[in-house]
Amino acid sequence: MITNYKDFKAFLETIKDKPKLLLHSCCGPCSSYTLELLNKYFEVSIYYANDNIYPENEFYKRANEQIKVVDKMHYNSFVIIPPYDPKNYYEAIKGKESLGEHSKRCYECYKFRLEQTAKYAKDNNFVYFTSTLSISPYKNSDWLNEIGYMLEDKYQVKYLYSNFKKEEGYKKSIIYSKEYGIYRQDYCGCIYSFKEGSEKQ
Repeated sequence: MITNYKDFKAFLETIKDKPKLLLHSCCGPCSSYTLELLNKYFEVSIYYANDNIYPENEFYKRANEQIKVVDKMHYNSFVIIPPYDPKNYYEAIKGKESLGEHSKRCYECYKFRLEQTAKYAKDNNFVYFTSTLSISPYKNSDWLNEIGYMLEDKYQVKYLYSNFKKEEGYKKSIIYSKEYGIYRQDYCGCIYSFKEGSEKQ
């Protein structure tokens, strides 16, 4: 089990034959640098599973920007967009609605989306799964990796350690967004962060 970024980078150099990786992506901007890094080592498909996003038109706006990133940066990555069904998200965070940002509400949101990703990866013969979420300085990478390894055990598909904010990953994602004219949202995604106006992503 990889537990730090140094070991993660060393592990990447051992990868051969570009195994299939399913990358959960929260949005186009966060995927930009993440794709740049991972495409060197994996055959990456993007899984845009984000039922947490509010309102519905924002979900589709971000989905379109995700496709735009792949096109503009000339990545040969397939973008998978599951049907938008926010009631599943509200069920996942039930009882934690009143908690603020960076709380257990967010933990359950991470878990919900990563579990969707792990299930899809298992059912479609991916070797690895991971998420772009850790590129954001507002996201708890320890939580993400804890959840990822738990789901690896549950679904028997390999989780790839992530902390993509390292080596100025977040800064690079901002640069790429400006370079390619990618929309950067000013809140995380859910109705609660929308109302709180708490984050720049």
